Amino acid sequence: MKVAVVIATFGRPEHVTRLLARLEHQTRLPDAVIISAPDAEHVPGGIASTFPISTVFGRTGLPAQRNIALDVAGDRFDIVTFFDDDFVPEDTYLAGVSTAFERQPDWAVVTGQVLKDGATTAGLTWNEGVQVLREAGPAAETGGVDRLCGYGCNMSIRVAFIGDLRFDERLVLYGWQEDVDFTSQLRAKGRVVALHSIRGVHLGVKSGRVSGVRFGYSQVANPIYLIRKGTVPLTFALRLVGKNILANLARSLWPESYVDRRGRLRGNLLALSHVARGRVEPEYILEI
Repeated sequence: MKVAVVIATFGRPEHVTRLLARLEHQTRLPDAVIISAPDAEHVPGGIASTFPISTVFGRTGLPAQRNIALDVAGDRFDIVTFFDDDFVPEDTYLAGVSTAFERQPDWAVVTGQVLKDGATTAGLTWNEGVQVLREAGPAAETGGVDRLCGYGCNMSIRVAFIGDLRFDERLVLYGWQEDVDFTSQLRAKGRVVALHSIRGVHLGVKSGRVSGVRFGYSQVANPIYLIRKGTVPLTFALRLVGKNILANLARSLWPESYVDRRGRLRGNLLALSHVARGRVEPEYILEI
């Protein structure tokens, strides 16, 4: 099966360089890598590799950039694997993805095990991410576990099941829950599976992210929007909104140095005021 890796990036060319170097060590090389960015300033220059690399430029924002890459990939590949530019895949990652889709024709989405997620902490360096993989030991061969959705930092999609489906570009900029929206819709075509035998580390690099207020607004507005759209269960979205608001409220007095808790809380409250008035507009963050 032919595998294309898509990397949507913004403001982190040095991380794209390291990820591409990491992909050179895959036991099963990608058949192509597509880098999607707003313009050439966001991608490294002089890239040399043993696999084809193409760059595409266009609209800013994670959903839009992923959509441009999907349009470019078309139906030339069997699998599209989305990696965040700060994801460190194990060397057997793409081999495991390819084997999984070959053996399980009813699988629509495969997401790997994140051994450590810097998105929930101050973040990790590339060296720390590589060290986590070195110390992990061999992966256990287990069956897939059904999930509501894939995790956007590392998720692979069977291209034959995508059709005209695209990421929702109303979830602007960082996207927030765009992975949930997109992959949960694919459950109508096949299984969405978490597979612990393919692994990696998400560094959770903080550069290139949106402001605290904007992110806080998205933490409320985006899940509510997806409830109204009908792509996520009510209980899932409300639990997520409640968890985020409570975390921002509780930690706003003594916030972590790497999280703008007070900004997020202001964004949460602004979104709640809009929702109370019947205004559910994820794209409002462009006006903040």
